[in-house]
Amino acid sequence: MAEITAALVKELRELTGLGMMECKKALAEAGGDLKKAEELLRVKSGAKATKAASRIAAEGVIGAHVAADGKTGALVELNSETDFVAKNEEFIAFAQSLAEMAVTREPGAAEEDRRQKLVQKLGENISIRRFKRLQAKGKLALYLHGAKIGVLVDYEGPDEAGKDVAMHVAFAKPAFMTKADVAPEVVQREREIQIARAKESGKPPEIAAKMVEGSLNKFIGELTLLGQPFVKDDKQTVEKYLAAKKAKVNAYAFFVVGEGIEKKASDFAAEVMAQAGAAR
Repeated sequence: MAEITAALVKELRELTGLGMMECKKALAEAGGDLKKAEELLRVKSGAKATKAASRIAAEGVIGAHVAADGKTGALVELNSETDFVAKNEEFIAFAQSLAEMAVTREPGAAEEDRRQKLVQKLGENISIRRFKRLQAKGKLALYLHGAKIGVLVDYEGPDEAGKDVAMHVAFAKPAFMTKADVAPEVVQREREIQIARAKESGKPPEIAAKMVEGSLNKFIGELTLLGQPFVKDDKQTVEKYLAAKKAKVNAYAFFVVGEGIEKKASDFAAEVMAQAGAAR
C-alpha cells in the first residue's frame, strides 16, 4: 500500500474539487492508488449529484456579456439552492463564462462537465436554467441590477437612452413592448373583468363603457414597455421619453433569478432537529 501523503491528498483534491477528508478516505480505500481513488470519488460524487438534482435550485445569478462590436449579447441564468453558493466566486465566474460563450453558441459538453464539477465541489444542485442571445439591429445596452436581474436592450439613439431604458426594464419588468404585442386572450380576459366591475358600479351604460375602455387602456399600458410611466419621470411614458431623445427601441430581453420557480418553504428549526436526529 502506497503512503498517503499530504501531497497525494492535495493532488486528488485538485483533480476532483472535493474536501480533504473525502479525498483522504478515498485514497485509503483505494490503497493509495490515485487513479482508483479518483474513480471512487467520481462514483460517490455522481450519486451525490443525482440526489442534489432533485432539490430546488431557485437562487443564483445572472451572467451577462456583450460582444466587443456591441451588436450581440447574451444573458444566462445559473441557479443554486442557496444564496450562499450564489455568492461563491467560482459559481459567479462560471455564470460569466457561460454568458460569454452564449454570445456565439449554446452550452455544450464542456460546460456540463464544469457544472458537474461545481456540484461535486459545492455540494448543491446547480443548473444552467436558461440563456438568451440578442442580435441588435442598432446597438446593445446592458444593465445588471446586482446579480439578480439582467437586461439587454437593442436601441438606436444616444447611449443615455439605451442605459435609461435598460434600467427601466429592470424596474418595471414589462411583459410586452407595444400594445400590438399584447396577446388577444390577455386583453379579452381583462375586458371581461372591467365590464363586470363597471356593472357593479351602477353607472349609466355610456359612462360604464368609458370606464371599461379607460381601465383597459391603463392595464395594457402598464404591461407594455412603451406605455409604462418612465421610471425616472412618471409624468411621461417611455414612448414619450424615447421620442424626446430621438431614440428607438427595437427589442429587449431580461432575466430575473428564480422567476417562475416555486420555492419550497422550509421550517429551519425542524430541519435542524431532523439532521440532529439523523446524526445519532
